[in-house]
Amino acid sequence: MSHQSKSHLYKGRYNALVDTSNLEEVEYDLPEYEPVIPRPRGNPPGDNLVVDSVDMCIDLNVGEHHTSLFMIDRLVVRRGQAFFLRINFNRPLNRDQDVFHVEFLIGSHPKVVNRTKLVVSFGGETEGLWTGQIEQLEGSSALVSILTPPSSIVGKFRVYAASEGGSRTNRVPETDLYLLFNAWCLDDHVFLGDEASRSEYVLNQNGIIYQGEASSVSQRSWLYGQFDQGILEACIFILDKSGMPISDRGDVVKMVRMASAMINSQDDSGVLVGNWGDDFSMGTSPTLWTGSVKILHQYHNSGVPVSFGQCWVYAGVLNTFLRCLGIPSRVVTNFCSAHDNTGNLKIDLIFKPDKTPDERNTVDSIWNYHCWNEGNMIRTDLPSGMGGWQVVDATPQETSDGHFRCGPTSVVAVKKGLVCYQYDGKFVFAEVNSDVVSFTSDKYGNLTPFKVQTDVIGQLILTKAVGANARQDVTLNYKNREDDQAMETAMGFGMERDQPDLPEGRMTVTITADQSQFDEPQVVQALLSCSVVYYTGVQASSFKQQELNINSGLRFVVTGDSNGQPLSAMKVLSLRCPPLIVTASEVAQVNGDMFVTVSFTNSFDFTLKDISVGMEVGGVMEQRVKKYSGKRRRRRMRRKRKSPLNGSSNNGDDDDDNDNNNRVNFLESTGRRARRTALADPCPAPRLGPASHRRPSSILV
Repeated sequence: MSHQSKSHLYKGRYNALVDTSNLEEVEYDLPEYEPVIPRPRGNPPGDNLVVDSVDMCIDLNVGEHHTSLFMIDRLVVRRGQAFFLRINFNRPLNRDQDVFHVEFLIGSHPKVVNRTKLVVSFGGETEGLWTGQIEQLEGSSALVSILTPPSSIVGKFRVYAASEGGSRTNRVPETDLYLLFNAWCLDDHVFLGDEASRSEYVLNQNGIIYQGEASSVSQRSWLYGQFDQGILEACIFILDKSGMPISDRGDVVKMVRMASAMINSQDDSGVLVGNWGDDFSMGTSPTLWTGSVKILHQYHNSGVPVSFGQCWVYAGVLNTFLRCLGIPSRVVTNFCSAHDNTGNLKIDLIFKPDKTPDERNTVDSIWNYHCWNEGNMIRTDLPSGMGGWQVVDATPQETSDGHFRCGPTSVVAVKKGLVCYQYDGKFVFAEVNSDVVSFTSDKYGNLTPFKVQTDVIGQLILTKAVGANARQDVTLNYKNREDDQAMETAMGFGMERDQPDLPEGRMTVTITADQSQFDEPQVVQALLSCSVVYYTGVQASSFKQQELNINSGLRFVVTGDSNGQPLSAMKVLSLRCPPLIVTASEVAQVNGDMFVTVSFTNSFDFTLKDISVGMEVGGVMEQRVKKYSGKRRRRRMRRKRKSPLNGSSNNGDDDDDNDNNNRVNFLESTGRRARRTALADPCPAPRLGPASHRRPSSILV
């Protein structure tokens, strides 16, 4: 669409087109020649200063700006901190007489008034938002420093240089500059004061996401890969796809709110399609993803949402997006997380007259766990003290201002019950503080409450610890376990608790019976039901009909009666995968081959079939997935035993012609900075023979 036709779409609403494109190539930026401004004195005719080229001094800048890990051949710096450029001229520079400019443009229609066109003058009288000074003169070149404000727009800038009265440098993509948020700058709204925290929440590419249940926590490794080749461009592509104005991209609050909407595809063709069922034939099962890199590459290359994701996948991809752009972030897991559809601070569990769960009329749900993100930022839009960690949730649950998004929500405000502050405070507060109320429904649909539980929701909230592969309990950041003040404050801002007043019963029921309060045995009439449920608390089907998968669990519900006192208890057992054991055959060396064996033990009494194995190596190998049907087991295992583990083996998979076709030099394909990584690995594709009962199965990669 031409510029004229695009502008027509905005006629009557804006005077000019709202610029939302950062990656679009611009054919015409600036005139070739800079006009001459008369000066009292000048150089002799024919001796005009001409800029020959601009050197971005990548190696000089990346260390101070903590951007050396980016696998990109462009300069990446952080705002609020000076960086250096070397300007090469046709002759030595005269400080007293010569005037030249360095210009930075972002977007397809840059304007000074929108801060999308920045001009830094040297030797002139004009001073803009970005400032600079000459640091060193050497022959016909000048080393200059450029200082950007800590509120600058984040994105990709085109760089030009021109002398007064001379020609301007041509459009050279190699001189493009990426500007990011700066957690090391005191005046940046994402500033984080602790170096260990900055290393963890901005620079660490590997993470742990906690799953399971509060009494039996499991974990999943996740490769964020925010510095991998193509990821920075993919993140800016997401910004462009969202339609976010370029002029708003320096505001961290607007940035993360946009990201929480764009990581899901629910209403804006964002990154991930959600699927909480058990049919993933049209895409990739959420449990098979090992990191964010492949997802973001696929979305960037196709522009089509990637299938499929669930809460931890949304959180992992959003964490990559935030860290890539320089926003400190972490993934948080809330165990027993409430999804309150009615907004009344209680989860309504409805039982039929025969005491079996009424799944049809129960609209609220309790997720075994739910993953979201926290981003660190100052909230200038809220009263003082509401900054710090903010909840940002990309999982599409409820709409916020018309879009499926959530946050940023101040964690401090949630703990204090200040749900009046934007954004989505009521929803997040309910996720960690709701009551669970059990009702009996009669044949007319009338509900009678018989049990209230105030300590079920938000039992445990975990994140990865700083600098260690260990848990950090952040539950007390969200709630005070024995303090009702936050609940009263929230109710004062319009949240309805609607807790029924029930007499305290003398008997309770759990999965194991307890009669310690009685001198004599008591008669209890009870019903025990079992169903297969997803981790979101949604029932899949009856126990005997449902095939279990690793993202399912067993839910046991006990309901009964003792001398007129209703009794109920519920227990969810999560299913765990067998642990994977990873061993390396050699010590990792740069530019050297190595092989990795991944093994696990099948604890079942039958052979596993239809196995999918995924593996990813940060900065070296994008995720590879291999599928195995379990057929022709004996032949493959026999041929594997005959082959040494030296990279020349072939275990008989029909997919593979020979090992040489599987060997790829990943070092050459990962870009200019690949040789800085400790894992330079030309790995063949994963191989796996089907697992039999209690026999370790190995994958040679």
